[in-house]
Amino acid sequence: MSVVAASESSCKIFGDGCGFEAPTVSLFFPTPWLDFGLPGTSGLNKYYLVAVVALLVAAAFWYFTTRKAKVVPGRGQSVAELLVTFLRDQVTRTAIGKEGDKYLPLMVTLFIFIFSMNIMGLIPGLQLPVTSNLAFPAVLALLIFLLWNIVGIRRHGAGGHFKARLVPGGVPTWILPLVIPIEALSNFIIRPATHMIRLFATMFAGHLLLALFAAAGFYMFNPLSEMGAGYGALSVGYSAMALLGFLVFTAFELFIMAVQAYVFVLLSSIYLGEALEGAH
Repeated sequence: MSVVAASESSCKIFGDGCGFEAPTVSLFFPTPWLDFGLPGTSGLNKYYLVAVVALLVAAAFWYFTTRKAKVVPGRGQSVAELLVTFLRDQVTRTAIGKEGDKYLPLMVTLFIFIFSMNIMGLIPGLQLPVTSNLAFPAVLALLIFLLWNIVGIRRHGAGGHFKARLVPGGVPTWILPLVIPIEALSNFIIRPATHMIRLFATMFAGHLLLALFAAAGFYMFNPLSEMGAGYGALSVGYSAMALLGFLVFTAFELFIMAVQAYVFVLLSSIYLGEALEGAH
């Protein structure tokens, strides 16, 4: 049996024998519009366009909600204030304390920008979450990793910061040769890696799942099947179930997009709070 892409109109269930081909990871490797020919780069592609759109969406949110700020807030300003208050009370002050207020602008900006990049996967015509490209979460995680070290060093000095990260309190001296490499691996390699991979992997998997439901629904919609009206009606039923699954998972994915933005800024605040606290 030949296998044809489900997006081809001739390939339908109860059709001419073509099979369903599920979406692949090629979705996340768009053809570059301009290849610079530099090693390790993919050139100018759709990700750059979608990232710019996400940045404009994030900027537009703040512009239209705060451009006419008043003592008695309107609807837009109320939404912005609720978001800031939520992140202050549930993220920065919880993880850092009162001192976390000075990092609140950074966390609010990160949340809005990450959420905007995430929802690009649901925008018709774009349909590509920026964070499904590992490079974007990696840059954000690297930013927090550098800030974590800078904050710790400024507060406790280089020696105090790295000692706090490498030498847990109360550990006997004789076991330090074993503990220090483990702490170094955990704090300086695994921590930033998991910080970026958590966001990337969730958006990657979620978008691939939505693409699967969409492709399957298209493939199964064949009301004019040459096998007869009964099979045509059955195909419509199958397609409707795929559409329902697509809508349900779209709503769920929107929730996950917000959760992942929240988790990223929460972990960022926890790391900065740890750097400020120093040794335990």
